[in-house]
Amino acid sequence: MDPQAARIYILAKLEAELPKERTYHSLEHTLDVYASVVDIAEKEGVKGEGLTLLKVAALYHDCGFTIQNRDHEEVGCRLVREKLPEFGFTAEHVERICDMIMSTRIPQTPRNKLARILCDADLDYLGRGDFRRIGADLFNEMKHYGVLSTEREWNELQERFLQRHKYFTATNKRLREPVKQAHLAEVKAWLKENV
Repeated sequence: MDPQAARIYILAKLEAELPKERTYHSLEHTLDVYASVVDIAEKEGVKGEGLTLLKVAALYHDCGFTIQNRDHEEVGCRLVREKLPEFGFTAEHVERICDMIMSTRIPQTPRNKLARILCDADLDYLGRGDFRRIGADLFNEMKHYGVLSTEREWNELQERFLQRHKYFTATNKRLREPVKQAHLAEVKAWLKENV
């Protein structure tokens, strides 16, 4: 398997084909998730083939957005099944990667350690200092696609999402959950002040 060739292919595709209105589901998001996967995997002791497949899953997890808006995970898996064998990935590798990608669909449903790491990396920002900046990118994207229109709707959505979300790895439970709870408190305070 040639993960470097798979990486070069998908990064070029994301850069060329993601709509500019995808201000959150962007190349920057993919690279952020990739960096988070590497960091969490190291702390969780993942090495070897599992780490390689996890990195590829991170790079491909939102590639379906280059084709369509809805059910992007399924569409992304179709692309994975089509392209990754060209880079020497076996059918088993492809299915493991697709299982990880499908686990990121909201609500997240990871069934193994690698999927738990990818899910946590995908929403790592919820418990980080760049929460507001990245959230603004998501708000702008959702406004563009007509999902919501006001800041109040956005913060109501954030409140519900943060209350329901849970991290799966010991690493993110320890490092991100306390910060996420502080962000939730800030969102609740905003909603009280802006009735």
